[in-house]
Amino acid sequence: GWAALALALPAAASAATQACSWLWLRSDPPALRPGVPRWLLAALHLLQLGFLFRCLYALKVGWKVCWAKAEEEEEQSRMAFLSHDISMLRLFETFLENAPQLTLLLYIILRTNKAEPFQGLGICTAFLCVTWSLLDYHQSLRSFLQDKYELSLGSSIVYFLWNLFLICPRILAVALFALFWPYGVAVHFPLVWLAMFLWVSLQGTDFMESPGPEQLYRAMVAVILYFSWFNVSPGRTLYRSIIYHGFILVDSTLLALAWLWDRSPSDEHGYLIPVVAAALPCYLLGLALRVTYYRWLHPNVRAQQEGAYDEVDANGTSNGLEFRSFPAPDLVNRRMQWLAQTQFPISWPGGQRLLNGAAAA
Repeated sequence: GWAALALALPAAASAATQACSWLWLRSDPPALRPGVPRWLLAALHLLQLGFLFRCLYALKVGWKVCWAKAEEEEEQSRMAFLSHDISMLRLFETFLENAPQLTLLLYIILRTNKAEPFQGLGICTAFLCVTWSLLDYHQSLRSFLQDKYELSLGSSIVYFLWNLFLICPRILAVALFALFWPYGVAVHFPLVWLAMFLWVSLQGTDFMESPGPEQLYRAMVAVILYFSWFNVSPGRTLYRSIIYHGFILVDSTLLALAWLWDRSPSDEHGYLIPVVAAALPCYLLGLALRVTYYRWLHPNVRAQQEGAYDEVDANGTSNGLEFRSFPAPDLVNRRMQWLAQTQFPISWPGGQRLLNGAAAA
């Protein structure tokens, strides 16, 4: 049963990622579509090669940006557009495939009570890759802001660490619950996923081009929310964050307590007691780092009238940072633009458009 699940997870994740890639490609401007027949693109996505084709096409455009002098600005905009899509697709694939497989691998190691060195290395690498995908996604959204507000090294490290400290206890709790009740995850995951899906639907999203694909996007976001925070609605996120992290903290605690309640004093997994005891402080440390990041390292930018200044904190002080107007690019990734507006509390004046990240490409 677990072997079948290990094979089904990558297949389902790949199919969902390919579906999003194809839907996005169909809605892209003609200038963004590669010079490949539409039927061939459809065939590549059916063969689960569409995402790979996107990456190769982005490399080709990137090569032209590096060496071609003609139409350099247009090529930079095209490269930025493609890189934003790839970042989002990679995030989907990570949480639909890598995070569940990491939980499964951790469960198998705990069940067999054996861990080869390469398995331990694989688990550590997988945790880092999952967290890195969140940082890459955040940096991709940040490229819609002016280059003054690119993520610094210190901010990147704090952002990476708070996500790592929040994801590790969550995956550990799910693996321990599977150890307590092997098929309980088949009950727990759909229930939590359904709650997250309804929560996302109530917040309202406008990511895809039509209602049907929008439901697919919400379903994929619900999977991400099973493991990690993901903002989908504009406006202040404080109360939504408190609700989400409070729910995940209570849910993960109950999963871990279920394992503790079931284990016997002679259980061979006694070494896990200190690990479980450290999980709660680890999660709380992640929350503390998250508060630190959003209090001092995350800009609250509000572009005002042309020639005005940017407000970068709650009390409206500008710290001398000036707003500079940029010409609107011809190619704007509407999907990532909408996500950037949900992630950053930016209020743009009428007619002002977000950058397409060309400066950061």
